[in-house]
Amino acid sequence: MEKNKKWYKRISNLVIIIACVILIPILLINVWIIFQAKSDEDTIPSVFNYKPFIVLSGSMETEIHKGDLIITKMVDPKTLKVDDVIAFRDAENTVTTHRIIDIVKDKNETYFVTKGDNNDSQDQNLVEYKDVEGLYVTRMPGIGSMMNSLSKPTTIIIVIMSVTMIFVIGFMISSKRQRDIEREEYLEYKRQKELEEQKAKEKEEKSKKTKQTTKRNETKTKAKKEDSKKTNSKKSN
Repeated sequence: MEKNKKWYKRISNLVIIIACVILIPILLINVWIIFQAKSDEDTIPSVFNYKPFIVLSGSMETEIHKGDLIITKMVDPKTLKVDDVIAFRDAENTVTTHRIIDIVKDKNETYFVTKGDNNDSQDQNLVEYKDVEGLYVTRMPGIGSMMNSLSKPTTIIIVIMSVTMIFVIGFMISSKRQRDIEREEYLEYKRQKELEEQKAKEKEEKSKKTKQTTKRNETKTKAKKEDSKKTNSKKSN
C-alpha cells in the first residue's frame, strides 16, 4: 500500500513538473507572440530581440526539419556573411529561412543570394537588407508543430484546462497523502497512549497485589505471635 502511494506521488510530481517546465512557458510565449502579431500585423513578433519561426518545409534539411521551431536573433544585416543562415521575407512576403551562398552589389545596394540546403537551385529573388528578419541561432525539434497547434484558441483553452486539472489532481493527491500521514501519526499516538495507560494499570494492579500480599503476611505474623503468647501462658499456668 505504501509503495503504491509513493508511485502515485512520483507520477503526479513528474506530470506537474513537465507542465510547468514545458507547457506553461510555451503557452505564455505563444500568447505574447499572438498579442504582438495582432497589435502590429506588419512586424514579426520578437522576445528580447529573438524571433521564433515555425518551419513549414524541408528545404533546409538535414540541419533544420519541418515542424521545428527555430530561433533567430535580430542583427545588423551589414554584419552577415556567406554561409550564415538567415530568416527573411520573400517576394510573397512569407518568411523563409535559407543559407547565404553569395553577397552581391548592384548600384551601391547590397543583396544576399540564398539557397535551401536541400534545394537543387538557389532562390530566384535576391534578399535586401530590409527583408532580413534575423540570423539563425538554434532550433527546437518538433516544438514548432506544438506551437502551431497552441496558436488555435480552442487548443489554448484545452491546454489551460488540462494544466489546471493537473494542478488540481496533484493537489488532491498531495492533500490525501498529508491526511494519511496525519492519520497514521494520530493512530500511532493513540496506540502509544493506550500502551502507557495499560502499563500504568498493570503497575497499579501489581502494586495493589503487593500491598494485599504484605497485609496478609502481616496478619499471619501477628496471628502467629498471638498464638505463641497463648501457648506460653498455658505452659506457665
